Amino acid sequence: MPLPLEALLDTTLPVFLIIGFGYAAVRLGLFSDAGTDGLMTFTQGFAIPCLLFLAISELDLRQNFQWPLLVSFYAGAASGFAAGLLGARLLFSRPWPDAVAIGFCCLFSNSVLLGLPITERAFGAGALSANYAIVAIHAPFCYTLGITAMELARNGGRGVLRTFGAVARSMLRNPLMIGIALGFAVNLSGLDLPAVVVEAVRLMVRAALPAALFGLGCVLVRYRPEGDMLTVLYVCLVGLFLHPAITWLLGQSFGLSREAMRSAVITAAMAPGINVYIFANMFGVARRVAASAVLVGTAASVLTASLWLSVLR
Repeated sequence: MPLPLEALLDTTLPVFLIIGFGYAAVRLGLFSDAGTDGLMTFTQGFAIPCLLFLAISELDLRQNFQWPLLVSFYAGAASGFAAGLLGARLLFSRPWPDAVAIGFCCLFSNSVLLGLPITERAFGAGALSANYAIVAIHAPFCYTLGITAMELARNGGRGVLRTFGAVARSMLRNPLMIGIALGFAVNLSGLDLPAVVVEAVRLMVRAALPAALFGLGCVLVRYRPEGDMLTVLYVCLVGLFLHPAITWLLGQSFGLSREAMRSAVITAAMAPGINVYIFANMFGVARRVAASAVLVGTAASVLTASLWLSVLR
């Protein structure tokens, strides 16, 4: 039976209140830009990579990397990308490169900074195994799809290998990808880490999500919504409703377990992540739409995440 709205907000609001504290701290001048950059460096460069490393090193890969889970989530993500791309082109008459960037906004949900804490708040830390399976291939899948489409839109794919090479090098230096890769290395090798090392990593992990949520709020001050609001609302509609709806329908048809269904749909229902602005900025297109979609989508997620939690209860 669906829970009343008050109970659902009790689950989601603490996450967004921490984001709001960070936003207010910067807006009121209580937390500096330098502090924001330092906090994001700590969370995204150290604490969250430790979280992903520890989770994947202890993950039962055979049980959690199941094709129904990954197909349900990523078919929904690809459908969101197609809807964003075609909607931007046909409904809003955007140039093809802009349309690809807008499609990417509908593709890249905030699987780590929002998906993990909301799933944990709603269903407990033990419910995150499927989240980690999704997160492990999220960035490679999304960037591969987005870059391929962008290169085709810009120059028929002539620069795709060069672009992929640059992005691949960047991703190999990305702390999140390094944490994931090291987690797989430990998991697959069966290596037993010293207990003191594991405990040190666990101490870092405890700070990861609260600090990252506060930092996300600080960063969102930089992405003020301005102009193109119909396009931004369209992005939010696709990302917050279409992607999770397709994931839910496919999960039902594949007989996805209740736990995996929750993780897949909640992750799909998250607002666009900051990576969508990074992607738009990398190619110099649709930056205003991407920045506004991050802010508006994150704010709207307070209610939309509660609605999806109601469906999944």
